[in-house]
Amino acid sequence: MIPVTIDSIRVSLISQHRIVVLKEQEGERHLAIWIGPYEADAITLSLQGIRVARPLTHDLLKNVIETLGARVEYIVVNDLRDDTFYANIMLDVNGETIAIDSRPSDAIALAVRVNAPIFVEEHVMDEAGITPEPGHEELSPEEEEKLSVFKDFVESLDIDFDDE
Repeated sequence: MIPVTIDSIRVSLISQHRIVVLKEQEGERHLAIWIGPYEADAITLSLQGIRVARPLTHDLLKNVIETLGARVEYIVVNDLRDDTFYANIMLDVNGETIAIDSRPSDAIALAVRVNAPIFVEEHVMDEAGITPEPGHEELSPEEEEKLSVFKDFVESLDIDFDDE
């Protein structure tokens, strides 16, 4: 498993679609995952330390897990099938590790609330990760095919919620 950090959440000004960009902690590859607006807002609010008057869905999930005596060990983006990413929330329940199937966006929103590490399985990063190239070098046909899914979307991106 590859440890990653949330690099940014981006919003298309044209379509209003959002993606969360995960970056390898010890590498240069990035993984872009399309997410819904509510999940993007939930992740952003938590990353910025903004408190809300009442618990949001991911706050509720955190509260339920903790009230039941469990703990989120980590989350992992563990698969990519038919252009859909899959994730697991790994819980410690009385010393036993339990995997809960999840959308990556929900798992990430929970992870930022409990300060849990985020991982991506190697085969997922190999298949969908993108390494920024210095300069304007030509892409191989394989790299161009990988990027074609995001080409139009990435060209329309304008907002970056990253504090850097």
